[in-house]
Amino acid sequence: FPEAGGSSSFARHGFNELVSFVSGWALMLSYIVTIAISAFTIPPYLGFFWAPLKESETVGTAVAMGLVLLLMFINVVGVKETAFVNVLATILDLTTQGLLVITGLFFLFNFPVLISHMVDFWPRPENLLFGIAIASLAYTGVETVSQMAEETRQPEKRVPKALVLMTITVLAMFSLISVTALSAMPPSELATTWSKDPMAGIASALPVDFMRMFLQPMVAVLAATILLIATNAGLMGVSRLGFSMALHRQIPAPFGRIDPRSKVPTFSIIVFATIALLILVPGLFGSGIYGDLGALYVFGSLLALGLAGAAIVALRIKMPHHVRPFKVPGNIHWRGKEIPWFIVAGAIFKLGVWAALLFLNPYSRWVGLGWMFLVMLVYLLYRRKSGLSLTKEAPRLGD
Repeated sequence: FPEAGGSSSFARHGFNELVSFVSGWALMLSYIVTIAISAFTIPPYLGFFWAPLKESETVGTAVAMGLVLLLMFINVVGVKETAFVNVLATILDLTTQGLLVITGLFFLFNFPVLISHMVDFWPRPENLLFGIAIASLAYTGVETVSQMAEETRQPEKRVPKALVLMTITVLAMFSLISVTALSAMPPSELATTWSKDPMAGIASALPVDFMRMFLQPMVAVLAATILLIATNAGLMGVSRLGFSMALHRQIPAPFGRIDPRSKVPTFSIIVFATIALLILVPGLFGSGIYGDLGALYVFGSLLALGLAGAAIVALRIKMPHHVRPFKVPGNIHWRGKEIPWFIVAGAIFKLGVWAALLFLNPYSRWVGLGWMFLVMLVYLLYRRKSGLSLTKEAPRLGD
């Protein structure tokens, strides 16, 4: 289904409108936190040039909020991003990461030290489970690929290819970065001094002065650039998702109203960027919100992606003969249906880790569930007032 909405769209086709709303609103939360957490981690990298950006959470948060406001303004006035700049920055960033990993493995890799750091700092079971949940932050933005399917030529070919290449790249790069980082320093240092800018930590640990002088400023600039693009991608994703949900009359019509001049859903951009700014406010008081932001992102993304997996399985049963240009390998034939065991396992794992996160992290539990329940009430009132079924798909806005 090459349409905006991502997991919300899958849940609509696989289940019903209510499940679609739950999935869409969970995804909305992850997009909003993507905006906040991406902007929040820009200043620590730029702290290489001016120390207070890294050392003072108040200064860093203020700069992050300013960047969100700037991008909100750019998106509202309709200044289009340049795809060439994005692609070029991504290539340069991957090249820098690759160079850093290669030099890091050559100069820093020490197998006994790596094993020692892993064994000596092995976490308690509850912390290990929480770490597995937080690790999904590596896939920040994965949903943006499906959100853009409606605007992609030959989405049946290009979207799966983009997802597969992204998965391989992320797995390979993050595995190598982790090995390099754990060879360079103990987890206690990685999780404190370099928690927000681990790539900079690896660069600073290189024993050769020339390499440090060359890579440290390069990592600072490129990491900040990529994170700025990620912040903007969050704004783009949240605006498209808000438009899609309003189009299907899951949220009030103003969220889907397109500005005739800028051709963007201005109201959605302003509202959701403002919520991202509010999430960042505690950082102005040095409250250490980074971990909470990560947990909140995972709350929304794991719920949305878990429901997406469940919807794909439901679609295999509900629409067995639907055209499927791409299917994940490894299907089990059952009563004339092809059940993707890999997706079944993935959905169970994601929803299981999501449930564990609720138990382990009070912030994501109360803020995340509060977000879901509060807006669920708005959904119920809005649909009832509009005379629409809670579960059946409504005529699109404007039809």
